[in-house]
Amino acid sequence: QVQLVESGGGLVQAGGSLRLSCAASGRTFSTYVMGWFRQAPGKEREFVAAMRWSGGSTYYADSVKGRFTISRDNAKNTVYLQMNSLKPEDTAVYYCAADRAMHIRTTAYSYDSWGQGTQVTVSS
Repeated sequence: QVQLVESGGGLVQAGGSLRLSCAASGRTFSTYVMGWFRQAPGKEREFVAAMRWSGGSTYYADSVKGRFTISRDNAKNTVYLQMNSLKPEDTAVYYCAADRAMHIRTTAYSYDSWGQGTQVTVSS
């Protein structure tokens, strides 16, 4: 199973930016879909963004479309989530996840590998 480790979370003022990183190891993931999910206290884990590791296809939740960008660096086996124009409602623990699929899925149960999460807090 692919192992995932998130980093890059922190405290940022509304309107600011953060870049989250997800370092992947353990297995090749050329056929994987890499996703970002987030979970705020007391709320269900929700889909944020995803892409095929091979590139070419990305998908974003409406709540982050135009503000967040998912990308990857193949040489570093790392997936990124660039978050711009952050809002207080973006505050959550952000999780990187891997889905052994060639098509993007937005349901958390579809992903079988998860990172430990990284906290993102956006102050107002």
